[in-house]
Amino acid sequence: MEWVGNMSKNLNQGEIAMQEFWNKRYSDKNYVYGINPNKFFKHQLGKLKPGKLLLPGEGEGRNAVYAARRGWEVTAVDFSVKAQIKANNLAAEHDVEINYIISNLYQAEIPVDTFDAAAFIYVHLTNDEAKKILQKVIAGLKQGGTFFMECYSEKQLGRQSGGPKDINRLYTIPQVRELISELNISKLQEEEVPLNEGEGHRGKAMVIRAVAVK
Repeated sequence: MEWVGNMSKNLNQGEIAMQEFWNKRYSDKNYVYGINPNKFFKHQLGKLKPGKLLLPGEGEGRNAVYAARRGWEVTAVDFSVKAQIKANNLAAEHDVEINYIISNLYQAEIPVDTFDAAAFIYVHLTNDEAKKILQKVIAGLKQGGTFFMECYSEKQLGRQSGGPKDINRLYTIPQVRELISELNISKLQEEEVPLNEGEGHRGKAMVIRAVAVK
């Protein structure tokens, strides 16, 4: 499978600043969000037969490595080089391989009708950004493919358990419903959950969880 990704030389100044932010955040030897998979991700993945999995904005690789250990062919994409290094190191520790692409999510050319599943786990974008990227992610799913996501709700603002401090990068139920309206939605709810995912996600948090099928 060919995946085309453009490197940082093609990014604008705002995107370069964001890339530098995440490279700095992931530069510590510890894993910011831990090495264990997100619980919702783990639960949903366990319902599916292993196949090809797409993980945009995967970060340090905790979900990708978990999936690979369970027989999934994983393609992860993120534009943080530091995150890729940590993800590959984690994969090596568990004797698995992941296809980790360094790319801006907007410019990555996702092959259509390719993936059996895709997951958006704490990928926080503005509404316009999310629309553009999710259109490509959904197009990349095979017919019958499963999409699931967990993200912080707007009600997370002001809490210290993680997430953006910008309300424009948090989500609402109507927003998520519109973003995945092309799919058959089986689950879409907002709930308070306890998080214990490294130093980055810790404490009670307001999240939105969604599951849908193409």
